[in-house]
Amino acid sequence: MPAAPHGCSNDTSLPMCYEESSGLFAVIIIPCLLALSTLLVVALIFYSLHKNKRRAQSTSAHFTNGQQSVSFTATSVSTSTVQAALYSWEIPEECVLEGLEFWQRGHHGPICKGLLKKRDGALSAVVVKSLRDGTNEPEAKEFVEWVRFHAKVCKHENVVQMLYCQTKRPPMYLVLDAYSPGNLLHFLWTLRNRDTSIADPSLNFSEKSVFLVAKQVAAGLDYLMSEHRLVHGDVAARSILIGPGLSARVSGLGVAFGGCKMDSAMRQRAAEVPLKWQAPERIMMQLSIDRSDVWSFGILLYELITLGSPPYPELEPLSVLPKLQGSYRMKRPDNCGGPLYDLMKYCWMWSFKDRPAFSAIIKLLESSLHLAATKAICVPEVIDILEYNRKAGLLS
Repeated sequence: MPAAPHGCSNDTSLPMCYEESSGLFAVIIIPCLLALSTLLVVALIFYSLHKNKRRAQSTSAHFTNGQQSVSFTATSVSTSTVQAALYSWEIPEECVLEGLEFWQRGHHGPICKGLLKKRDGALSAVVVKSLRDGTNEPEAKEFVEWVRFHAKVCKHENVVQMLYCQTKRPPMYLVLDAYSPGNLLHFLWTLRNRDTSIADPSLNFSEKSVFLVAKQVAAGLDYLMSEHRLVHGDVAARSILIGPGLSARVSGLGVAFGGCKMDSAMRQRAAEVPLKWQAPERIMMQLSIDRSDVWSFGILLYELITLGSPPYPELEPLSVLPKLQGSYRMKRPDNCGGPLYDLMKYCWMWSFKDRPAFSAIIKLLESSLHLAATKAICVPEVIDILEYNRKAGLLS
């Protein structure tokens, strides 16, 4: 019988052809499929990373001011508890922060001023407190706790108002109502050496105005203590916001937040409060109670009636406590009536047990309001900032 031609043309060679085809599939096709799937997975990973990077860059673009970048990244510290507490405060996508400008350095990072644009196009002035770039997990966690603290306590008309926050993704920040004109101490300085004949009622700042502003501050501090058991710890004109119609809000809650934590860093923050505003028991024993705030409130009354003069201008900061131990108190300022000065001295009782509670202070202010002078306070001297800082004992 003639030999069959070489190849796979008859039935007897079919099993051999099947083996050759299987080998070809195992050696070439399967590796190609595996390589293709690997490339596909890698491509998807790179696409996801690129998308997340673009999203972070888009968010941080709001925090760029010309040559000076104030964009931030942060370790994600979102937990179910945080999400639940801050869910209703997260800034909506339709709200946009515009015109942000670096203002000052804060404890957690840059603080900016700008505008918040809402869906309807309405603009409102805001302060944005942000978490600095390059923070570690504990710092980011503390910032989120700081935001939650505001969400919990900022629920009174005489306390700084929290508007929104962003904690789900970087950059993390807290949005507060700017409340114009803003810082009470700076506002008091602008009232000096002014033409009192100007029609603007806010410039006709009188002893009666002092009573009205002080009553609002006392109400805010009373709320913090009665509702949240919080000692403010830094009651001063620099920690109060002034708004339209001499409306006032308590701000500067950093020391109060630190009082909830009481770690070494927060104790250091409390120790940075200038001595001239501190109650004797706090200077001597670092004892911070609500009646310590009452002492500082008396200093605030002095600031109000003097349009922002530094307390104890004739004394060096370290000599204040020895003088107080010797029963020294600031003398009655110009433009200050008897009832207002009596309240100051009541706040400056040596024993904290003898000082009034803020609820009592509110009643005293209400009962004496009709005795307050309505003539505009006149202080002709313009404030020299460096000289003020020296006399006030403020840290540079």
